Amino acid sequence: MGGMSTYVLLELVDMVFVGFLGTVAVAAVGISVFLTFSYLALFGGVTIAVQATTARLVGERATEDLPRFLRTTLFIIAALTPLGALIASWFAEPLLTLMSEDSEVPRVGTAYLQWSFASGIFLTLNNAFMGYWNATDRPHLYFRVVLVQAAIKLPLNWLLIFGGLGIPAFGVTGAGIATCAAAIAGTLFHLVMASRHAPGYWRGNVSRHTPVVFSLLIPAGIQQFLENLALTLMFRIVAILGTVEVAAYTILINLINTVGLPAWALGAAGATLVGQAMGERNPDAAHAWAWDVIKVGTACMLVLGVPLWVAPEWILRIFLHDPAAIEAAIGPCRLLGIMIGINGIGYMFASLLYGAGDVKRVMYVNLATQYLILLPGAWAVAEYSTLGLLGVLLVHQVAFRAVNAAILTALWQQRRWADVRLW
Repeated sequence: MGGMSTYVLLELVDMVFVGFLGTVAVAAVGISVFLTFSYLALFGGVTIAVQATTARLVGERATEDLPRFLRTTLFIIAALTPLGALIASWFAEPLLTLMSEDSEVPRVGTAYLQWSFASGIFLTLNNAFMGYWNATDRPHLYFRVVLVQAAIKLPLNWLLIFGGLGIPAFGVTGAGIATCAAAIAGTLFHLVMASRHAPGYWRGNVSRHTPVVFSLLIPAGIQQFLENLALTLMFRIVAILGTVEVAAYTILINLINTVGLPAWALGAAGATLVGQAMGERNPDAAHAWAWDVIKVGTACMLVLGVPLWVAPEWILRIFLHDPAAIEAAIGPCRLLGIMIGINGIGYMFASLLYGAGDVKRVMYVNLATQYLILLPGAWAVAEYSTLGLLGVLLVHQVAFRAVNAAILTALWQQRRWADVRLW
């Protein structure tokens, strides 16, 4: 939770800084972040591929050459991500033009998006290391890396966005440069720590383990890419309502990420515990761990959601300075505060199923609920109703998230994940 909270808080700080540049800048960064997430989601299964396999090895006490799946995953990332980042950067401006009806958005955000795509190479490497540290019960090592990144990114953000010390103000582009610099520093720190805590990760056979990694990487990558694509398309749907609504929606999504921290962090911890229990051939222990995670995570999220529905305007004024954007976000913010506990159940059960290696069924559920409920429902509300942003969030929270959480809960209770074999 410490590592993930620091990472998400850094994103929030970005939004605080960018908020001073105006509504268009907030909208440009919000759209760019989700376009970057959609690209990174192609490699979004790297954490799962490393964590699920390594945790199972730990449970089996098969610790000889424990970093075997980390090594294989790092090789795949190094081979694929540089070319992908180059191609994505080439299309940065057309993508922003496609995503917004406001011509100012691509003008302001193109360079930021290109820097974000470049940072994706290093963020993906960092995510693979995170999976290894989690699987071997050493998340404190990941936490160290995030603290280093924070120490670099925060002053660079201020310096490069607003200028100073002889450096010109780069505006929104400065936030992208700071993000990339922090990601590179994080990768270097991971490499230093791995030389001590994951001996042999840089040498050995990778071809033997590639089929296992791809068996997790491909379905998880497809699922996360299409999931992030759906969430990115939500920005295009909100753009039907206007740039003010896009800025408000950007902040709301960042608030979801912040309040959702206990769910994601506990889900990651639970995935390790489930994977280790499966390695010990003890599905009953895995089942019990999952419900412990759900109880703690839901309680945390309900508490964290209280400020969102009690004092939404006070929270929104930290990030938004346009009265129209604040007004558009107040009702949806209250809704998020009420519904965030149900959100968390879905997040956590998805992670727990990943930990058991049951990746494909999570993919089917998430894609079905997003593309059959969320996108058509949100588009219909934005295009044909007068409910505005609140109507879009009602579809997102009630029709999509609640249904998604219910189905994933049912899948866990079926216990078919207990029969999943990774090798």
